[in-house]
Amino acid sequence: MKVLMFGWEYPPHVFGGLATANYGISQGLHAQGDMDITLCLPKPFGDEERNACNIVAMNAVPIAWRDVSYDYVRDRVGNIMDPDLYFKLRDHIYADFNYMHVNDLGAMEFAGGYPGNLHEEINNYSIIAGVVSRTFDFDIIHAHDWLTYPAGIHAKQVSGKPLCIHVHATDFDRSRGKVNPTVYSIEKNGMDWADCIMCVSELTRQTVIHQYHQDPRKCFTVHNAVYPLPQEYQDIPRPDHTGKDKVVTFLGRITMQKGPEYFVEAANMVIRRTRNVRFCMAGSGDMMDAMIHLAAERGIADRFHFPGFMRGKQVYECLKDSDVYVMPSVSEPFGISPLEAMQCGTPSIISKQSGCAEILNNCIKVDYWDIHALADAIYSICANDSLFQYLKEEGKKEVDQITWEKVGAWIATLYKRTLGWEV
Repeated sequence: MKVLMFGWEYPPHVFGGLATANYGISQGLHAQGDMDITLCLPKPFGDEERNACNIVAMNAVPIAWRDVSYDYVRDRVGNIMDPDLYFKLRDHIYADFNYMHVNDLGAMEFAGGYPGNLHEEINNYSIIAGVVSRTFDFDIIHAHDWLTYPAGIHAKQVSGKPLCIHVHATDFDRSRGKVNPTVYSIEKNGMDWADCIMCVSELTRQTVIHQYHQDPRKCFTVHNAVYPLPQEYQDIPRPDHTGKDKVVTFLGRITMQKGPEYFVEAANMVIRRTRNVRFCMAGSGDMMDAMIHLAAERGIADRFHFPGFMRGKQVYECLKDSDVYVMPSVSEPFGISPLEAMQCGTPSIISKQSGCAEILNNCIKVDYWDIHALADAIYSICANDSLFQYLKEEGKKEVDQITWEKVGAWIATLYKRTLGWEV
């Protein structure tokens, strides 16, 4: 089966959780053995792993004709695109886009990540999708998150092939209900056009059905997963904090959606019971300064650490150095980070308002707003060695069974159903 996939970010260049999920899904589909995936990315850097998919650099796709030589193309973009593909794409330019901000190759640049002109980049990406979908042969389209829905719709309009969209989050999650009407309209339009809607949790599926008025028969739950830890991460030593300060960690975007203030308030309650605990709020976001001030107001700044944004090995070093991982999200479509913590043998506390709570059993679940229950759970794990040991061992066993290969098999089944290949 040939899949035309639209993504926005991909490891090792991670701007958010979308990169991790996109990589896992690509690898999981590749493991099925009969998948030919063409993955479009706005700005690949050339160092992405390409064993599972053929990556198309959208910033090197011509939308305006330029009379350039093979050697010139190779020198300009050879690290991210085969020059032969450039000329093949150039033959499928479908309109005169010289009025747009195109470069010497007739292509449009992308900032990468989530710049201030994000809506402009989403529109540009969808224009380029018109050239791509005229060039490649494919059976089905798979668009990840609202950023790529317009591109998926365009590809469907051009090719007549069915569109699957993957809802990793909705604006109801990101905004605590204060929905951006522009984003909502892009999301709803993508869902209206989609033949199959894959939601990362039943929580998200219900939001899609009730808030976006979608037919439940085309909405499916596709939970995320984790990959086995690479050996170098497995080999990171786990410090023994016996007789020392315990470490409790929040790791993620410090934004309204993630409920960081509940973590600080619960920390304050724990510190009233014992001083032998330190709290780490790793990450960055628009609420970081407010959380630093809140910790100071509560008089617990000497027990709090804000190491900033982490990536790659730093994340796993932080998780292994922790006795408890906390994800108090107000609305979390799925939440891969608790699974990563449990892989490291770190007991996890998650909010009941998270998608991963639907599939995890060997962790503690609390309502995000219940800081008393959260503080009790943190204190219990820190003070009770047998509880810590149980959650450490059983949590790791459980999460080791949650694989992207199983996710890939389910997505492949949904593809076949959408195409009418399988009843």
